[in-house]
Amino acid sequence: MNSPRPCTLYDGARYDVSQSVGHQLFHLMVMIRREVEIRMAELGLTDAQWKPLMMLKDSRATTAIELAREMNVDAGAITRLVDRLEAKGLVERVRSESDRRVVRLRLTAAGVAVAERVPPVLAAVNNDFLGGFSESEWKQLRNFLDRLAANGQTLQAERAIAPAERTPALAERTTTP
Repeated sequence: MNSPRPCTLYDGARYDVSQSVGHQLFHLMVMIRREVEIRMAELGLTDAQWKPLMMLKDSRATTAIELAREMNVDAGAITRLVDRLEAKGLVERVRSESDRRVVRLRLTAAGVAVAERVPPVLAAVNNDFLGGFSESEWKQLRNFLDRLAANGQTLQAERAIAPAERTPALAERTTTP
């Protein structure tokens, strides 16, 4: 496994959280999420409601437990969310023919119609936030974000292995004095 090159761009003695990439990304996500929420309200959806509609539409989940796993929320919250979507006429619960214990979730015709309107909203929000970027800058930004994610995945994977097998840089970061 390749470990990311050591980085010393930040200095703990002079660290300013407002200059942190993580802080900037967090605040950017808050702004994007707020804008998505405003535009989804025009479709009669909350931030929590459009996501499961898309997962059902794209077949990324077909049961409440799969939705909970995909959305990283507890089963009780998903049950309440599905109840609300069902009350809006967007989702229906259907017992499995092969296993009566399994309840599948399916978009209704109205749910399909609403779910089909979600991607254009998301595309518009992304495009608005990328105003002034060229296609090559957009690709470069995506590449930078992919590299940040890869570094994070490497750190998490190394943390999961035995301490003796860790790279020296990670061992220094995770060893307490």
